[in-house]
Amino acid sequence: MDTYDLIVIGAGPGGYVCAFRAAQLGLKVALVEKRATLGGTCLNVGCIPSKALLTSSEHYVFAQKHSAAHGVQLASVALDLATLLKRKDTVVAKLTAGVAQLAKARKITVITGTASFVSANEIEVGAVIPTDPSSRLTAKNIVIATGSAPIELSFLKFDGTTVISSDHAIALDAVPQKLVVVGGGAIGLELGSVWSRLGADVTIVEFLPKIVANYDDDIVRNFTRLLQRQGLKIEVNAKVTGFANGLLTAERGTEKLSFPADKVLVSVGRRPFTDGLALDRAGIQLDEKKRIKVDAQLKTTAPGVWAVGDVVAGPMLAHKAEEDGVAVAEWIAGKAGHINWDLVPAIVYTDPEVAGVGLGEDAAKAAGIAVNVGRFNFAANGRALAADATDGYVKIIADAKTDKILGAQILGRNAGELISEIVTHMEYGGSAEDLARTIHAHPTMSEAVKEAALAVSKNALHAL
Repeated sequence: MDTYDLIVIGAGPGGYVCAFRAAQLGLKVALVEKRATLGGTCLNVGCIPSKALLTSSEHYVFAQKHSAAHGVQLASVALDLATLLKRKDTVVAKLTAGVAQLAKARKITVITGTASFVSANEIEVGAVIPTDPSSRLTAKNIVIATGSAPIELSFLKFDGTTVISSDHAIALDAVPQKLVVVGGGAIGLELGSVWSRLGADVTIVEFLPKIVANYDDDIVRNFTRLLQRQGLKIEVNAKVTGFANGLLTAERGTEKLSFPADKVLVSVGRRPFTDGLALDRAGIQLDEKKRIKVDAQLKTTAPGVWAVGDVVAGPMLAHKAEEDGVAVAEWIAGKAGHINWDLVPAIVYTDPEVAGVGLGEDAAKAAGIAVNVGRFNFAANGRALAADATDGYVKIIADAKTDKILGAQILGRNAGELISEIVTHMEYGGSAEDLARTIHAHPTMSEAVKEAALAVSKNALHAL
């Protein structure tokens, strides 16, 4: 029986980053993954392939609709879906191979198979090929990093052909004529945007009163308008009731709705994936939402067993999982791990993007917190104007008494990149004035962040 200092179950961003950091700190590490490639959902069927598709589809739309305005005359534009998908697969292959190379360089033992607990310090790894023997591994510490899976609705079971999950939606072999997306969150909007750009008639059907419901009303209102301008149909306050004979049905109060569809993408969230782990054998408890119970240091109810990423409470985001993994590796090695769960940025990678961190304006006011809010439109930013990226704005929320930045939301091109500097200022407790007095290069879209910070105190230089 092989013995390790640390066994990590699951090689997604939380798992492999945890393993890498532990190896850096001198621990003997085994990384167990059921897939033939490392990287988990994110690299294989999630974050990375979807962003590759978003980028390719953006190029297609530019060539179709916008290149002429830039003096680029194209005689004809045709979609080669097979090549587009092949490029996506190539991006995935490069990244997963890179992770494997890094694991090998760090002398991490990678084991392919499905893991289940025998006890709190022992697991059994089932063979991928049934005729191969299973193996048992022991370790003083075990980290569960098995991620999440798409939620399946009882009346909309995934069949992989007509009713599909995000896993299927990144690999369709033809552009759907009519695609209905059930759920107006980040994943549904991103994949809906991809197939809409490629020619599908796309309808988003959302149960709540607005899409991406964790953002402020003004951001969502403007975002919705921009998506609709691109051709997406958006139906909110709509409760899906069924799908039959190519027709998805829904209700809005007493109103009956129906939407023709040859594909239905169900994107209503993700669930912690702990299937087959036999957690009870190790004494690991779940909470009311089927997430693994952990303390402030991500320790489970079993001694020596930790859990990170999507299987525990918190946003199901790859970068949050990575920070969990690093901190746990450091705690196991006797170091001072650190995570600030209040400052996990969230991003919707459509065009324009939406990004946010911390407290929104609506949430602050609902909590009775006095705030000052600074806004700056990209329409007044030189680089945005030059780049045809004038849609949207930056909004910064600061405490009215102390000027400390409490949160920010950005609607616009590259919002996911721009949010990072605000997170950095918030990490050390910075004020809007600190951000406003930080020199920003010109011309850049980041100047809109500086101007929004100036606008908190009504001192924006390039707006009235």
